Amino acid sequence: MHHLPHLITDLGFILIIAALSTLLFKKLGQPQVLGYLIAGFLVSPHVPFLPTVIDKASIQVWSEIGVIFLLFSLGLEFSFKKLFKVGGSAAFTAVFEIIFMIGFGYLVGRMLGWNNIDSLFFGAILSMSSTTIIVRAFHELGMKGQKFVELVFGILVVEDIVAILLLVLLAAIAGSGAVSGSELAFSGLRLLFYIALWFVVGIFLIPIFLRKIRNLLEDETLLLVSIGLCFMMVMIAAGVGFSPALGAFVMGSLLAETPEGHKMEHVLTPVKNLFAAIFFVSVGMMIDPTILIERWDLVILVTLVTIVGKFISTFLGAILSGQSRKKSFQAGMSLAQIGEFSFIIASLGVTLKVTSDFLYPLAIAVSAVTTFTTPYLTKVAEPLYRWVEGKLPEGIKKMLDRYQASFNREGSNTVGSLILKTYGVKVLLNTVMVIAILGAYKALLNVEVQRYLEESPWAVGVSLFICLALMAPFFWGIVMSAPSLKAQREFEELEKLRGLQFGIFVGRVVLATVLLHAVVIQFVTLKMALGLIVAIIAIAALAGQFWVRRLYQFIEKNFLKNLTEKERKELVSSEVAKNFLPWDASLGTYDLSAESVLAGQNLRSLSFKEKYGVNVAAVYRGSKRYFAPDGEFVLWPYDKLICFGSEEELQSFHTFLEQEKVAHQSPDALARQADYRLSSFVVNEASKCKDKTIRDSGIREAYHGMVVGIERGPQRILGPRASFVLHEGDLIWLVSDKKQSQVTV
Repeated sequence: MHHLPHLITDLGFILIIAALSTLLFKKLGQPQVLGYLIAGFLVSPHVPFLPTVIDKASIQVWSEIGVIFLLFSLGLEFSFKKLFKVGGSAAFTAVFEIIFMIGFGYLVGRMLGWNNIDSLFFGAILSMSSTTIIVRAFHELGMKGQKFVELVFGILVVEDIVAILLLVLLAAIAGSGAVSGSELAFSGLRLLFYIALWFVVGIFLIPIFLRKIRNLLEDETLLLVSIGLCFMMVMIAAGVGFSPALGAFVMGSLLAETPEGHKMEHVLTPVKNLFAAIFFVSVGMMIDPTILIERWDLVILVTLVTIVGKFISTFLGAILSGQSRKKSFQAGMSLAQIGEFSFIIASLGVTLKVTSDFLYPLAIAVSAVTTFTTPYLTKVAEPLYRWVEGKLPEGIKKMLDRYQASFNREGSNTVGSLILKTYGVKVLLNTVMVIAILGAYKALLNVEVQRYLEESPWAVGVSLFICLALMAPFFWGIVMSAPSLKAQREFEELEKLRGLQFGIFVGRVVLATVLLHAVVIQFVTLKMALGLIVAIIAIAALAGQFWVRRLYQFIEKNFLKNLTEKERKELVSSEVAKNFLPWDASLGTYDLSAESVLAGQNLRSLSFKEKYGVNVAAVYRGSKRYFAPDGEFVLWPYDKLICFGSEEELQSFHTFLEQEKVAHQSPDALARQADYRLSSFVVNEASKCKDKTIRDSGIREAYHGMVVGIERGPQRILGPRASFVLHEGDLIWLVSDKKQSQVTV
């Protein structure tokens, strides 16, 4: 008779019980995650009538793999671009909620008679929501497409990032009894640095790698490639001292920017589901009925503190960041639990031997209870919101509407925000690359160069030269790179900075000089560094006009091509792609502006194929479509061109069109485009248009514009009729003339 290892028998017990439990919960119409928790409890030592898991350590490792796959799949669904769209609101809400819950938990702990350290760790435990439980609950309830979900996931990601800083802070307080501000600041900057570095390097390298192997990517190979890339980033993140789950999420977000991201998400689903089941079963195994029985009053109290505190803090944070009442309410109900990072924080206190014995099992018990409540709270959030909205006084509704409207109204950008949007991101990313190259060179190459030159007097000079040669394109980018493409399109805003160009250039030169000084002193003494910096700047000024500029432009062009590859492919419908793209090429769409010099010329005279290598497959003109136009076809303003060619050819054509737009748009045309704006106002008690139709309100005459939408509580009316009657509290959206002064209507 063959003897099976304990790991195999344990997995067998887990999967059999999990299958039966989830089938039962599915039959009852309940979330499957609850079935997994019940299965974990049934195979734990606390239930003597069923087989018990023996190799708990191996099961724990498998559950950690489950967390990695869950975070990886989360990254595949919510890319960096989607997160940036809710980034400001999500970041504010997450930080507000964490600070609120730490303070609230500390006060509750002190009221219960706990010491300062227990109370502080208790507050930190309550501040972290469970990403895995929420992801699973949304999936089971079919809510991933709803608007508030993106806000929730943005908050969760920010929470995970802040949790790493929180671990550093708590360890410092526990070790010395005081907060080390410098250590906390350094850890935060280090984390942000690595995320920015992974983003730049990943966007540059991963799409190129996937394009090279695209023809080989069947389901099996795609699965192996995606898992391999995931664990590569997991090992890198763990190697530099960060959470493996954070590394998995970052890689998922990078792959989400590629055309293969959606297919990777599909082929990964069975693997993710398997390991996620093991994770939730392992959480269920930690449910100790003894603690639930002996300290049931404390468990209930802390559960209520968690649910109420998390709901209030998330709701207030989202409202203050400009989110709607409904979205804020649903987000607060969804985040009312604790999970993985709470376990880590609790175990930190146990490891450092600074917290009492009851705190860790209490966290596990409350996490288990709130895991049960999360799907139900999420499910009842919308009907409960409608009930609360009906009871809310009208005065409070109007106040909140005005507050939210202030976030949506167009506001003038400050000079600082314009500089940041136009140059800031480029300068920041190039600075990150300079610092990363210095660190990598000192850690990996410098010793090898010194060994190869065998203590030659030129060894230091050669090392410095190699290091600066690697950094040269990025130094050029810091000082000389052009504004971002988005800023170039927003010609009016770019004009506002024209008078500040000299000051901006000087600031960029100063930053580059400081970085250059920091690099040089890593190899030579300070006295030698001053002379070398002058010589290096002089040489760089000459070399930059030859190969450095072209190398930087090559790097930037490929980075932007990789960053926008997915969007460019999605611009064309699948039917058009089927008809016009039977070869291994790419497809892109391009709009001609009203001022384009291409308008009025035929395709033969424009010679797109000869100049850029692209072919015009179709032209969309309003509702008409012209397929395979011949050489005599004349382009009109606002035509949409469907072109196909290689990635490089399409990128070259795209660059030409962007430059042509900026070069040939007259200032008068740009001014005319900027004469109109989307603005809004709230109808109050003193408004002249209150209780009048749009036709009789005088809005058209006062604003020289038209009403395009109205928000009345949760109701949204797009394109209202002229006979629509305006009521007090309505939020009016209109397209109006910028030159007209604001008139009270």
